[in-house]
Formats: sequence, C-alpha cells, structure tokens
Amino acid sequence: MAQDALVQASIRRRLIGLAALLIISLAVSPLIFDAAGYKERHIENRIPPRPEMPAIVEAAPAAVEAAPEVVEAKPEPAKVLEPVVVKAPPVEIVEAAKKRAPQDVAPSEDMPTLDANGIPAAWSLQLASFRDERNAKSLRAELTQAGYKVYIRRADELVRVYVGPEMQRTRLEKLKVTIKEQYSLDGMIVRFTTE
Repeated sequence: MAQDALVQASIRRRLIGLAALLIISLAVSPLIFDAAGYKERHIENRIPPRPEMPAIVEAAPAAVEAAPEVVEAKPEPAKVLEPVVVKAPPVEIVEAAKKRAPQDVAPSEDMPTLDANGIPAAWSLQLASFRDERNAKSLRAELTQAGYKVYIRRADELVRVYVGPEMQRTRLEKLKVTIKEQYSLDGMIVRFTTE
C-alpha cells in the first residue's frame, strides 16, 4: 500500500510537471514561431472593371445672343414716417447737472492726451470698495439718482464703485470735491480701463 501511494504521488508529480511544461511551451511558442510562413488566402476581386469614357466631342461656338434690353427703373421717393418725439429730462436734473459741471475749466488747459498705444487717456473717480455687492449697488443707485455717471467693477473679492469716465482730469478733481461735500466719500482718481 505504501508502494501504491508512492506510485500515485509520482504520477501526480509527473502530470503536474507535464501541465507546467505545456503551459510554458504555449506561452513561449508565439515568440519562436512568428507565422512568417503563413500566406494570405487570395480573395477574388469583385470590383467591376473601369468603364470606358466616351470620346470628347468639341461643339461649335454658339451664336452670340443679343444683349437684353436695359430698362431704367424710376426710384420712388421714401415714405415719410411719423416724427420721433424725444422728451427732455426734467428741469431739476438739468439744472443740477449744470451746477455740478465745472465752469472754469477751459478745454485748452486740460486737453485729452493719448497714451503710448494712441488711445485717448480717460479717468475715473474711484469712490468706494465693498465686500458686499448689495452695498455697491445701493451707492450706485443713489449716485445715479443724483445724475452722476456711475459704474461698478468686480476685482478679486471686492466690488468697486466708480464715477466717470472723463477725458479731462480737472473735471474729476472738481467732482471729487463736490462728492466729498455731498456724500462724505473721499475718492481717488484712477486711469479708466475697459477691463
């Protein structure tokens, strides 16, 4: 019996060794045999032959046709539309704007200048910076109601309120004094950019 167990163990080891050799040979055989001797099977060509092109025949030049008659159209006059009526702003706003406008600045004293790129230099008055956008919009609404040109810009986490732009810096300097008196806002004049 002991001998039968030894024979069975020996057979089992030989079968495992044979299986291992078979697996290794299957893994290595594609590296050794590259199928260079394999030939493609020849598939029958089913594309029909190219048709023959008919000969090109040159046609005789056609007779020149008479030019069509030119008919001049008479333009009709444009229709007259109803005139557009533009309402003037209230007198109070116009008078307030006249009072705010600097009267003693002559255009020849403060001529707009061009920068290095040939673009006119414009200026704005930066009044305040807020973290809360609602505060900036509230100030913008208040200044717009008073007749100022106001815009806001977002930069980083701040929302800034500006008045302007103006081509003449001296106008903004006088406007800065007026706004400081009316709203207690001490602004600073900065170069206007479109960004």
